[in-house]
Amino acid sequence: MDNKNKPVILVVEDNDDNRQLVLKVLSRRNYEVVGVVDGNEALERLNTINPDLILMDINLPNMDGYEVTRRIRQQENFATLPIVALTAHAMVGDEEKSLAAGCDAYITKPINVRTFPETIATILKEHMP
Repeated sequence: MDNKNKPVILVVEDNDDNRQLVLKVLSRRNYEVVGVVDGNEALERLNTINPDLILMDINLPNMDGYEVTRRIRQQENFATLPIVALTAHAMVGDEEKSLAAGCDAYITKPINVRTFPETIATILKEHMP
């Protein structure tokens, strides 16, 4: 958490409308939210952002969210960082595939703007010391 005690959430989402919606909904709930457009940018900025939670789109250009998650998990200082798959992939087996890649939870899009912040708060509470 930053010095204002706001949880920092990294949103990895290539779709501008989806990213802006998540940023808007969560920033209104006293989170510091940082959006990036792809996995490469997420990996590059991970250490400077030092997030408390990552919301990971699965269908990203160049490197999918599964691979980004696996790479994050390989870094010792981020091995237990909560990562939530935030995806339109809602077919049978997609949740299991996300969890197998290292995600801690799975949320389907489109998000419900009324319940989404509470879901994020619950996930943070479960994973924060």
